[in-house]
Amino acid sequence: MSKPTLEKRSLADAFVEHNGPALATLIRILGDFDLAEDALQEAWISAAGHWAGGLPSNPTAWLITTARRKALDRLRREAAGVRKIAEVARTMPTFAEDEFNLDPETIRDDRLRLIFTCCHPALTLEARIALTLRTLGGLETGEIARAFLVDEAAVAQRIVRAKRKIRDANIPYRVPEDHELPERLPGVLAVLYLVFNEGYSSTSGEALVRTDLCAEAIRLTRLVAGLMPDEPEVIGLLALMLLQDSRSATRQDSAGDLVLLEDQDRLRWDQAEVTEGVALVERALRMRRPGPYQVQAAIAAVHSEAQTSAETRWEEIARLYDVLSTAQPSPVVRLNRAVAHAMAFGPEVGLREMEHIGGLEQYHLYHAARADLLRRLDRTAESRAAYEQALTFATNPAERRFLEKRLATI
Repeated sequence: MSKPTLEKRSLADAFVEHNGPALATLIRILGDFDLAEDALQEAWISAAGHWAGGLPSNPTAWLITTARRKALDRLRREAAGVRKIAEVARTMPTFAEDEFNLDPETIRDDRLRLIFTCCHPALTLEARIALTLRTLGGLETGEIARAFLVDEAAVAQRIVRAKRKIRDANIPYRVPEDHELPERLPGVLAVLYLVFNEGYSSTSGEALVRTDLCAEAIRLTRLVAGLMPDEPEVIGLLALMLLQDSRSATRQDSAGDLVLLEDQDRLRWDQAEVTEGVALVERALRMRRPGPYQVQAAIAAVHSEAQTSAETRWEEIARLYDVLSTAQPSPVVRLNRAVAHAMAFGPEVGLREMEHIGGLEQYHLYHAARADLLRRLDRTAESRAAYEQALTFATNPAERRFLEKRLATI
């Protein structure tokens, strides 16, 4: 079988699949985030030429080997790097020029080590999330900023400070011992949750769903669940991801336009993911240690169990959001609670609750939700204004087209 050419599989596609694993291993080998990133960038430049006729049999190992060589070359040119050369050279076997083999299990473990390094409690929660999204999730700084609803410069500064803290505090690059896992877990789950959310509702690019990020978040969450099989919040997060991911194929139509949950073809939902997700929710709840991810998964399960939109048990969902908003009273959770109350008890109820939510002035879904409830109440002028506000802040093309179509109908 011939190698796939870059005409069939673009360099950008290869980047999505292989950059994260390669970077995680390079950080272990080189012991320096910036050096690893710079060397890997040079390796990608080389790949653009070497891979013109087709991808190598093991692109990740090719990148790791090439980047390691480039890093060693850079260290040889720098006086301060001479001390590190012997150490770096010992951390990885030398490959023949035409042979790039690296144990997949080693690469997988490196990614897990990187998660816990980036989520070390010595870093602020914001820094942990930003650094892991950047290094392991492969998100650009602007994408992370939109996920956080904060300024891009602030995110860039968080990443710089986090790398400096890891270096200066000599934070170990390893998976924590069993007794350390509970205190390290919340930061890890928060990172995985945001990686999945960026994939599920992409803030940039043409696609609404970035399946690579969703799949990566699910895979990494499975790894953490394997480390902590009796931790219900890990199980709850995995269930939540699976239940939401089950709808991915129905969230856009053939033209690439957004399809709302109420209009999706539920027969096309991934039933294997639905079945596994519901079973995981039930398993987690039986442990009787509820948490925010389990509650969100339970909400997703109620949606998944409805055969049609009209059969959705909105009062049960509203009660679950009451529980969630008490445990996790963030503005976005309060917005979702208001929408659930609107569906269960009427749009006036939802609008009243939205009036008391602050911090979402630049969040397009807040304005879109208000616009929809106002539309349902025939408050046309206010609905138009809210849709226009939503368009001001929406960045994804599919979401923008949906908002424009709604605005055109009013």
